[in-house]
Amino acid sequence: MTVHRSDGTARPAALARWLLMVACLVFCMVVVGGITRLTESGLSITQWKPIAGAIPPLTHDQWMEAFRLYQQIPEYRQINRGMSLSDFQFIFFWEWLHRLLGRLIGLAFVLPLAWFAFKRAIPRGYGLRLMALLALGGLQGAIGWWMVKSGLSVRTDVSHYRLAVHLLTALFIMGGLIWTALDLQALAREPRSRPATLRPFALVVLLLLAVQLMLGAFTAGLDAGYVSSTWPLMNDHLVPEGISWMGSLWATISSDPYLVHFLHRWWAWIAAAALFVLAARAKQAGRRPAAVAIHAAVGTQIVLGIATVISGIALPLAVLHQAVGALVVAAAAWGAHAVGADRR
Repeated sequence: MTVHRSDGTARPAALARWLLMVACLVFCMVVVGGITRLTESGLSITQWKPIAGAIPPLTHDQWMEAFRLYQQIPEYRQINRGMSLSDFQFIFFWEWLHRLLGRLIGLAFVLPLAWFAFKRAIPRGYGLRLMALLALGGLQGAIGWWMVKSGLSVRTDVSHYRLAVHLLTALFIMGGLIWTALDLQALAREPRSRPATLRPFALVVLLLLAVQLMLGAFTAGLDAGYVSSTWPLMNDHLVPEGISWMGSLWATISSDPYLVHFLHRWWAWIAAAALFVLAARAKQAGRRPAAVAIHAAVGTQIVLGIATVISGIALPLAVLHQAVGALVVAAAAWGAHAVGADRR
């Protein structure tokens, strides 16, 4: 296995702090993305202007032009017809903030990366990984517009499949930033340390968690959380009534609101059990803080999930549910890194 040495000009500790800061920005973007979805704001900006779009409308005429463009899409014509300009400005704000955070994350990654590269501060073996994270960030921007486009012509909302891809990619990037930062922290402590290895068991746990996150994205995209506000039964049934079989198993599992909600409820326990075992292994590996983080995040997420359902998807609870979901991913990445870390 290659040893990624830290030479005299490398600054692994500084790079680790920078990557954790970017991961915090990605977390903020996931939270704002959840608010954008829950307030049905995602289609309020119908154009993608990477540079000029950073500046919102400033005059009444500019606001009216943005509103006119929104009035041409199916969401307005079929759902929001008669919306006032002030109501439009509210949903516009959340989508604009979401996109602005994406731009800020890009700058917060590209500019320090260029500086560290110029100063030859990047340890050997990490340049390609950082470039891969940069490429994933660019891809995420493209995925975001690909998602929005799905709701601009025929549909009154975005494709829940594309929404799931968008969310999972963001969380994968956040996990990659955290993992790389942890490797760099280890390198700062011990110049001969090797990057952590993703162990088979940890990979299985992360895949189980990814399924739960995908089901959560489907639940959000289909508004499936609203089909039942009771727990643990769904409208007095363990398996809910109202499931419509759609011709194929995958179509039903991924597109029927009742079944998606049911699966999201109960797959959570499988994912939680796997994460608790991961926490135990992290503790055995001498990484007790990672184990505590997993237990705290997963336990809080379970409580929030139940509370969100019972509340009828109250906005503050639903936003917290998505935010803590992102923290579960961060804790899981920490735990998986812990069990695969160099023990020297």
